[in-house]
Amino acid sequence: MMFGGAGSSQPIMILSRKIYIELIDPFNFRLDANTKRDQGKKAQFSNIFAAKTIADTIRTCLGPRAMLKMVLDPMGGIVLTNDGNAILREIQVQHPAAKSMIEISRTQDEEVGDGTTSVIILAGELLAQTEQYLQQGLHATVIIRAYRKALEDSIEIMKTKASIPVDINNRDEMLCVIKSCIGTKYLSRWSDLACQISLDAVQTVMIEENGRREIDIKRYARFEKIPGGSVEDSYLLKGAMLNKDVVHPKMKRRIENPRIVLLDCSIEYKKGESQTSLEFSGEPDFTYV
Repeated sequence: MMFGGAGSSQPIMILSRKIYIELIDPFNFRLDANTKRDQGKKAQFSNIFAAKTIADTIRTCLGPRAMLKMVLDPMGGIVLTNDGNAILREIQVQHPAAKSMIEISRTQDEEVGDGTTSVIILAGELLAQTEQYLQQGLHATVIIRAYRKALEDSIEIMKTKASIPVDINNRDEMLCVIKSCIGTKYLSRWSDLACQISLDAVQTVMIEENGRREIDIKRYARFEKIPGGSVEDSYLLKGAMLNKDVVHPKMKRRIENPRIVLLDCSIEYKKGESQTSLEFSGEPDFTYV
């Protein structure tokens, strides 16, 4: 309803209470006809089932008898791997709980770099064990509180009884730790070489400043794949690498103590377009070209 106030020429709009409530109600929106909405126990069990399905997908990729999975990527390429994150990132899911499980794997890979399969299986088992308690009528907050208490106890046990101190300056101990991580990977056949290269790479990029140790592998280290050769030809290059072809066949393939110039412009020879004509009216024009 619109009307003008006394002595006012500006219209004023007044909404009834019912219409106003409908406008600000966050649950008052239209859903697609095919949208499915679950709530209560049904939604909880649906989330648990989705999480268990994701965990079962990569369960056989864990342990000393882990099996490789053949994954077909969107580009048509075939990936043979037992890495949980590499498998899950190629899976297209619609369920919110399944998407959360895949997000857990991605976060684990970014923050730790390993254990993506283990964290998914652990999360799936934790949710699977809650199903029986939900069926018995326990509230979800009670189960969450119990899991938090179990987490605190687990961390305390790991700090006091289940952990073994490792001297990072002892190369043999560090190699044993790395080898335990590579044992289930496809690279296990060349584990000795891989452990040596991995440890040298970490020690190369490690920075210690003000008593703080920083190891940024993703920023300061990278893999460069060159066709040809075998895995045994792999090595660590402590420096910068530019994968470029030689300009001339007679160029030296190795230069000792070279002089290196760093430029922020291109020095490549640019060919002119066909049927190009140049017109000079003086020496400055020739110098400009």
